[in-house]
Amino acid sequence: MSSVLERSRFVLVIGGGQAGLAAGYWLKRQDIPFLIVEGSARIGDVWRQRYASLSLFTTRAFSALPGMALAGKAQGYAGRDEFADYLEAYARRFALPIRLSTSVQRLRAGPQGSFLADLSDGGTLAATHVIVATGGFQAPVVPAIARGFGAQIPQLTPESFGAGESLPDGPVLVVGDGASGRDLAVLASASHPVMLATGKPRKLVPERVLGQSIWWWLRSLGLMRASSASFIGKALRRRDPFPDRDRGLASLARRGIELRPRLTAAEGDTAVFADGERRKVAAVVWAVGYRDRTDWIEIPGALGDDGRLLHDAGVSPVPGLAYVGRPWQRNRASALVMGAGEDARRIVESIRREDAPRRIAAAVPPRAAEPR
Repeated sequence: MSSVLERSRFVLVIGGGQAGLAAGYWLKRQDIPFLIVEGSARIGDVWRQRYASLSLFTTRAFSALPGMALAGKAQGYAGRDEFADYLEAYARRFALPIRLSTSVQRLRAGPQGSFLADLSDGGTLAATHVIVATGGFQAPVVPAIARGFGAQIPQLTPESFGAGESLPDGPVLVVGDGASGRDLAVLASASHPVMLATGKPRKLVPERVLGQSIWWWLRSLGLMRASSASFIGKALRRRDPFPDRDRGLASLARRGIELRPRLTAAEGDTAVFADGERRKVAAVVWAVGYRDRTDWIEIPGALGDDGRLLHDAGVSPVPGLAYVGRPWQRNRASALVMGAGEDARRIVESIRREDAPRRIAAAVPPRAAEPR
């Protein structure tokens, strides 16, 4: 079945996490027709599938989406499952149109400047506008050095770690000492001897200053609004500080976690470090960052030669294409829950301001997609 959408907007939001839901909130307030597609079976499952002790960077006071507070102690931190349930309740409260268990396999150009999204269920959606809200934490990086470990050594990531129930007996090596790596080292140390391979020096800031959350100070001083191109923004990106919630190196050492320098080689069941030390390991946990998956976006002009998403504060050079939830999309807050609402509001406002919405010919209706 097909139809013609004349002088009307239809926005496809790809991703039903906090960024996609924030976009949906503002689209609904502007009375712009839209649909959110989410690959998981439940809203919040992306959070539920990460490691058990995960909690938000920011306190509950700074972790709410527009229009709905996060229940609980304002100065406390929401855990993984709590925040997943909050997202599910948010979507239900605002009756956001969402198609679950549906992922976009391919996003391509349609007729007359429209977009066509080929779906995992075999259908196709057409849209005048697309907001990609898949976030900046899509595919955990497992570096090439991992191939040096033997097949008998389990290799996990923050997404596959769970509560550590699959760890075999013996020493666990956690590679990467960012916030996730330190959390995972602590979680594993409850039942296993743990080594943490560090990298560049990390800057940790106090959790509270003069009785106020560090996030209150960062927001009040305007640091969270500093653009990525500003002097402050560049300094923050370079140092990438995060709150010291009992995760300083001295605290980790007191827990019995052995701090090691950078991992330089892997040989069977042996890890080799920058100081020349060699240690046997029973399992490895990679916490060295994430990379984007962009090969499904087949829109001319949307990607750089290296596959990087091109945008200016979330607005693509391709008319009608935008992003929400990108790290440093506008500022430091953009990759955090606290920034999702404002970034989404600006993107939706740019859609609303368009004077002459483009027309779509022979578009597939959003609720009557046909198998390809």
